[in-house]
Amino acid sequence: MSYFRFSISLVLLIPISALAAGAPPDGISTNVDDERTCFQTGAPFSGEGDIGADVAIVYGIHNLPRRIKGWRAHGYHVQMMTGSAWGTYQDYLYGKYDGSNHVDEVQTDRDGKLDSHGGNVYYMCPSTNFGNYLCMGVQRALDAGVEAVYLEEPEFWVKNGYSEGFKREWRNYYGQDWQAPYSSVDAAWKASKLKYFLYRRLLQQVFDHIQEFNKRTGQNVQCYVPTHSLLNYAHWCIVSPESSLARLNGCNGYIAQVWTGTSRTPNMYHGELKERTFETAFLEYGVMQNLVRSTGRSVWYLNDPVEDNPNHDWPDYQRNWESTLTASLFQPEVSRYEVAPWPERVFGGRYPKSAPRADRRPIPDEYATELQVVFNSLKNMKQDDVQWDCGTTGIGVLASDSLMFERGDPSPSDPNMSHIYGMAMPLLMRGMPVTPVQLENVAIPHYLDPFHILFLTYDGMKPLSPEPHAALVDWVKHGGVLVVCDDDADPYDKVREWWNSNGLHYDTPRQDLFHRLGIEQSMVRSGRPYEMARAGNGAVIWLHENPAEMAAQSGGDKQLIEIAKEAASLAKTEWDEKNYLMLRRGPYVIAAGLDDSIGGQPRVLNGHFIDLFDSALAVQDQITIRPGSRYYLLDLDRINHAAPCVLASACRVNVLKQGAKKFSAYVEGVAKTPVVILMKTDKPPKSIHLGYKRLKNFNYSAEDGLLRIYFTNEASQRKLTIVFE
Repeated sequence: MSYFRFSISLVLLIPISALAAGAPPDGISTNVDDERTCFQTGAPFSGEGDIGADVAIVYGIHNLPRRIKGWRAHGYHVQMMTGSAWGTYQDYLYGKYDGSNHVDEVQTDRDGKLDSHGGNVYYMCPSTNFGNYLCMGVQRALDAGVEAVYLEEPEFWVKNGYSEGFKREWRNYYGQDWQAPYSSVDAAWKASKLKYFLYRRLLQQVFDHIQEFNKRTGQNVQCYVPTHSLLNYAHWCIVSPESSLARLNGCNGYIAQVWTGTSRTPNMYHGELKERTFETAFLEYGVMQNLVRSTGRSVWYLNDPVEDNPNHDWPDYQRNWESTLTASLFQPEVSRYEVAPWPERVFGGRYPKSAPRADRRPIPDEYATELQVVFNSLKNMKQDDVQWDCGTTGIGVLASDSLMFERGDPSPSDPNMSHIYGMAMPLLMRGMPVTPVQLENVAIPHYLDPFHILFLTYDGMKPLSPEPHAALVDWVKHGGVLVVCDDDADPYDKVREWWNSNGLHYDTPRQDLFHRLGIEQSMVRSGRPYEMARAGNGAVIWLHENPAEMAAQSGGDKQLIEIAKEAASLAKTEWDEKNYLMLRRGPYVIAAGLDDSIGGQPRVLNGHFIDLFDSALAVQDQITIRPGSRYYLLDLDRINHAAPCVLASACRVNVLKQGAKKFSAYVEGVAKTPVVILMKTDKPPKSIHLGYKRLKNFNYSAEDGLLRIYFTNEASQRKLTIVFE
């Protein structure tokens, strides 16, 4: 059975990669690098969950053998995910694990309320004893033969930190009595640093256990951390170890948990607070890619065709999924995707749950078809031919993990995260693929090489060590232009930290950076509302404003754009504005019209395209990229293969024979969902059989050389045979 699954995972790669990158591969590889798509599920194998990804990630540490066996029997690579902060861990909480009650390790707020993920599933303040418990649970998965372990969502809420367990950890870590986090900015900062440390310690403890298992058995079980983006965790007031995870021994990478639920969080632009799902997702995926860039780790991008909130309708889910999916495809360095968490709730759910039961609707046929077409196409995203059509490139906005440290009482940072979005959105809305740049990673060799201009503020975040400043100084002196937007008014400038201790006496970390650059005395205004100084071959521009204040004003980005243009001139980079983003990845074209952009005429593409968001897979000769539009296109003019081949399909197609006179394959998909298979062929079919039944529902266009075949999916393999004239 495993032969067929591995073949399925390559079905689109065989015809299309042969067109774009040479001959098809010989044989079928089981290397983890060939795992292109995955999904997570807490359920046993079912027709609704059998979506044909390469990997099935079973969720939870209980009842594993039966679930693992079921998915493996249907040919999946099987891996395991469990929560690191919460889960069905009542045996630990209430004494069954070691005879002791551990409720005092539940995250607790200042009013004494235990923080629940639902019922008696609580968020934990992770002790080393809890780490031992997780190791025991993970061992069940290792014994059952999983190929990788995912420790999901290491999350400590900013509002928490009042349990007896946390107080014990404080005394052990700081060697002093616990301080209520809300009592001062210094106490809040110290509480967040401890929360950050505790989950990093927990994950290292479990990863060490897995590495010892690998040494003992000669296996190579991989370790990943599924985690929200830094931007979302900060926005939702959660502390998580984020960038430091890439430095953990045995950590192979991340799943970037970005989806409608995170990206529809409203943010401020031009004084208007509203959902900007595509633009927010673009920045969220970008910051996640920059967690691993140059580290040797890998990242999966998650998309969710529904979301955790069950009270939206299907058009809402579809529209927002298309926005996040499109945003994820604008990161060409990433080609691995978690295509659906909980596929059973997608293909088996009825929404909205808030409606009367009779008014709840199952997934529309068109959406079910569209999803499976896209799921299969994502296996072919590893493309070498990458071309941008957009505004100025090479611009980054620096972001530190400490964005999560300033989110609570007594002096929380801007509630809308405008100290980051206020710098990023004006650039992104002008068609510039601005990148959130992880401050903790800038010292990695060549990490800053792609950037000509960097934006930085220490309003709402601080450098956790002086190390990034040395790297920024070197980057500027070699020609980079650093734009600093900071009014030096953040209360957290005064926390007891490296810039004001151990012989340093700076009022803000910005002063340390400017001292290292040697520009404290050389900043000049020259009649402009900002200061500028040269430093080596580069320059620094300092605008004495908090970006959040600019974001809160209609037209508040004008000054920032004026400065950005000046920075581009200093960096000898062409300034270019567009009202869209477009990226070519081999035969695919990804495009998005920006919702709050600069106006002007829309970009028009002429040619022959299949929009993979169109369940009919119709040929379109002209594509107009208007504000709010999202496109995931297959460019037919980039496909020159003459033999019959599958271009897109709403089922898995395991090719058995591919010749000029006959094509045969096994097909399988989510039960009872409509299928369309799009094939390129220079001959019309003489006959098409599905199993022993002759199919009559197909059409062939001699003008386009395209054959579309229609039938209904089943969650079991059937043989499709096409004989050509």
